[in-house]
Amino acid sequence: MKKNLLTMVILALLLVNIALTAVMMISVTSTNKKTAALIDNIATVMNLELTGGEAEESGSPAVTLADTEIYSIADQMTIPLKEYTDENGKVVKSHMVCHFSLQVNKAHEDYKTMNELIAANESVIKDKIRTIVASKTEEECKNDEEGLKAEILKAIQDLFGSDFIYGVVISDTVYG
Repeated sequence: MKKNLLTMVILALLLVNIALTAVMMISVTSTNKKTAALIDNIATVMNLELTGGEAEESGSPAVTLADTEIYSIADQMTIPLKEYTDENGKVVKSHMVCHFSLQVNKAHEDYKTMNELIAANESVIKDKIRTIVASKTEEECKNDEEGLKAEILKAIQDLFGSDFIYGVVISDTVYG
């Protein structure tokens, strides 16, 4: 009788142990899912890529600094920005003063033939930049500089019909 009673106590403790382990696993799993969702939300807000250094969003392969050549547009550009009306009904006029540079991929197959065309067509490139920037307000330029760079890059790539220019750098920006 004592052996059966001891066996029943061990069986009861085993069932309690299994039940508590299941409860613990369920609570840890749900907490883990919530933590992962929180990290995903924070990463989305911060606009971080969780891919760990793969190619950029545009789908173009990453270009190393050794394969990069910077072409600086010779002059500082002063571009009048789009006028807008503020909350007081006042028309706001402003301009953007900055330098533009182009990031060129020296390892690209079109580099040898197209690189010479950059200097020859600098005025056309400046016109494309001026047209795009002038269509934006000061707030749009300040709040979405990456979008502005992407729009300028697309226009320049369309101009040359190639993606050997893979980036636009805007520096020394002053609004007024």
